[in-house]
Amino acid sequence: MYPEEIVKPFKLELTNSGFSELTSSEDVKNALSQSGTTLIVVNSVCGCAAKNARPGVIMSLSNESTPDNLCTVFAGFDIEATQAAREEMLPFPPSSPSIALFKDGELVHMVERHHIEGRDANMISQNLVQAYNEFC
Repeated sequence: MYPEEIVKPFKLELTNSGFSELTSSEDVKNALSQSGTTLIVVNSVCGCAAKNARPGVIMSLSNESTPDNLCTVFAGFDIEATQAAREEMLPFPPSSPSIALFKDGELVHMVERHHIEGRDANMISQNLVQAYNEFC
């Protein structure tokens, strides 16, 4: 498990952009019980989260259509919440970072780590915007 002082600035990057932290399985369950669309970002300390995933997600929120609920869990820190979120992302294997869009609690779009690595923030944003335009 990562120390809080390491993950705090990475968490703040999303929470300062309107994301709610999910820290327990109950938090995940409650988030996904909301009607409408919910975006869950599995945040991470890795470089592709810092350079590509978080900036891409934040950039995507300038789109006219966006998810109703913005949430995040932190892999290697929010252990229970991350596990619960990943269970909802099946059949996709666990990866971090990753980004999942749910509509009325059902997974409708998934961005896995291999979709993030080697792609810039703009490409990730465009991927999410297409999903928002279809499902939000």
